[in-house]
Amino acid sequence: MELLNPDQWVENYADYLYNYTIVRVNDHIVAQDLISETFLAGLKSKKNFKGEASERTWLISILKRKIIDYYRKINSKKGKAEVHISYRNEDAEGDWLEENAADPFDKTAEDKMENEELGLAILECLDKLPKKQATIFKKKTIENFDTEAICKEYNITPSNLWVIIHRARKSMVECLEKNWFN
Repeated sequence: MELLNPDQWVENYADYLYNYTIVRVNDHIVAQDLISETFLAGLKSKKNFKGEASERTWLISILKRKIIDYYRKINSKKGKAEVHISYRNEDAEGDWLEENAADPFDKTAEDKMENEELGLAILECLDKLPKKQATIFKKKTIENFDTEAICKEYNITPSNLWVIIHRARKSMVECLEKNWFN
């Protein structure tokens, strides 16, 4: 049975969870909040961890619920979510059904085309980064390379790696704001 190591969660999983979240919520602040809530929920429920899945998989399952809750909350605020009870028969418990709630993962053709255009804009912005920075950024955030492996390959410390990733993200955001969001 695998034991949880909460002291290492941020270092080991924060980037992975961020990459997973940002494509689903498309908001940097919301993504960070959801990840923080995930870590907190993991700490609160660590006694429920059975070791049947890896620590990362377990955290992702918590994060998925947080993302679903986030969409339920914003959809209900917009008046889109209606919850009804339907009964199969008089003696049975009701099944909760969500109707008219926007499915955040239901992609229309327009969404897909927009995502392709965004993908191209991201690649263009990556090309504008200094070569080493772009390569390290891709390895860590897109290809999910291990921090230790990247540090060893480029002879840098984990702190240097996070500075490089931070600067790359900042440059990417600035580039995308100029070339994509306007």
